[in-house]
Amino acid sequence: MSGHVGLEPVTLLWLAGWLVALIALAFTALRLPLQLRLSSRTASLYSTSVVALAAGVAVLAVVAVSLHDAHIDLTREKTYTPSMQAIEVVDRLDQPVRLVYFYRSQDPEGRRTRDILRVMGRRNVLLTVETVDPDREPTLAQAYGIRLYNAGLLEAGGRRVLVNTTDEAQIAIGIQRVLRQHVLTACFIEGHNELPMDNFEFHTHLEGVAGHSHGDAASKLVQTTGHGAGRLRRALEAQGYEARQIVLATMAGVPSSCTVIIAVSPRSTFLPEESKAIENYLAQGGALLLLLDLGFSLEPRLAALLHDLGVQPEQQAVVDPLSHYSTDPEMVAVTGYDSHPITRSVSMTFFPGARPLTPVQPAPGVRTAAIVSSSRDSYGRAVAPVAAHEVTERATDIAASAPSKPGPRMIAVAAEGTLPGAARPFRAIVTGDGDFASNSFFPYMANSDLALSMVRWLAREENSTTVATRMPVLPMILLTTAQMYTVFLFCVIALPLVLVAAGAAVWWGRR
Repeated sequence: MSGHVGLEPVTLLWLAGWLVALIALAFTALRLPLQLRLSSRTASLYSTSVVALAAGVAVLAVVAVSLHDAHIDLTREKTYTPSMQAIEVVDRLDQPVRLVYFYRSQDPEGRRTRDILRVMGRRNVLLTVETVDPDREPTLAQAYGIRLYNAGLLEAGGRRVLVNTTDEAQIAIGIQRVLRQHVLTACFIEGHNELPMDNFEFHTHLEGVAGHSHGDAASKLVQTTGHGAGRLRRALEAQGYEARQIVLATMAGVPSSCTVIIAVSPRSTFLPEESKAIENYLAQGGALLLLLDLGFSLEPRLAALLHDLGVQPEQQAVVDPLSHYSTDPEMVAVTGYDSHPITRSVSMTFFPGARPLTPVQPAPGVRTAAIVSSSRDSYGRAVAPVAAHEVTERATDIAASAPSKPGPRMIAVAAEGTLPGAARPFRAIVTGDGDFASNSFFPYMANSDLALSMVRWLAREENSTTVATRMPVLPMILLTTAQMYTVFLFCVIALPLVLVAAGAAVWWGRR
């Protein structure tokens, strides 16, 4: 156990019992007479009995506390304590897992990981942890074929997973991977100018008439080098998913090996055959994550499919003057969510340039649920689709249209059930924004948590423990407009006024 995860009541009782036993021994030793007026034989028997009883109580106390070990980490950073997520993964094990960790004893980070893994192993008898220093036990390392330091070899049910890390969270993800009975494959749809999964650029500069933008103005410019969805792909691969590209226009249908198909901000319209392939895939029990862009025009068959899912994307942009990131009201910030397995561990997220989703009556057998919505003060501003940008008159008419009435706007919707005529249940998520999952915004706030939680729900892994994948990012402080105002009022106005008042009070008192 540790001070970080909290000592369980049973462990506290055993520790208390051990202390009571030691105190009782000390008190008894002080109270028992050293000499008795007895015969030498009786006195020897008395002394031997006292020593044996004391030794027996001490041994039993030590054995009891050893069998109920308590790990207390007194470091401020909890350096030697497993994370809450790793602890939860271990506690929820329902089948044996063997972990052999190879570390270098001269490496402080390796020793720290060794100690943490031993703590994790003591929490659940189903997790067997062995730690090996290859320099001291080279034969054992050679037998496993390990030539790396800080490598964990996980075994369960005849499957093996090798994790090279000193992070217990990655070890926990490895435990989840080795327990999976089948391979999970995330198939990224390409062919419509989507954000590519092989692109790891994390910032896009869109300079022109509209200046730098990630919103609707961005759809009016043609980019030669932009950001992609490589960070999302890398995070999924860290979770044990396989990632591949699919071009539906060149295929007879969605491959059966795809656990989830993902379209990140498609720009050009789907072909009717592609929409039909997605519909057939869902009818066979597939899963779809469709991240729409502001300027994306829906092909009629795809629009009909989304209507069956209970969603109608509007050709608008959500403007939220109450809750938004920085000073841009079109970068909608969301801090509260509707109750759903996807959002139960998600905090603040933001969506740069989102289109609203209007709920409609879904097809029989389909259930829908809103999972992300803007604030009550938000409204929709009409925007032109990509095809209309080339028609100046049409784009001008749309831009001049009046904004819709204020009210919450749905940004993401989850649907599940069976489509008409289908026998197997599907799952699908439609969002009005894809930039939140792009390289530029994926690591910040809880955007990555939301995106990964969506994929896990689609893959039907929502009941397993969510272990966050750490994504290296530049140190930044991201605040909403309301938070910026609060900091400004407190630091720039309130705090100086308090100092002025204190100075005036001191001056008045010394007059």
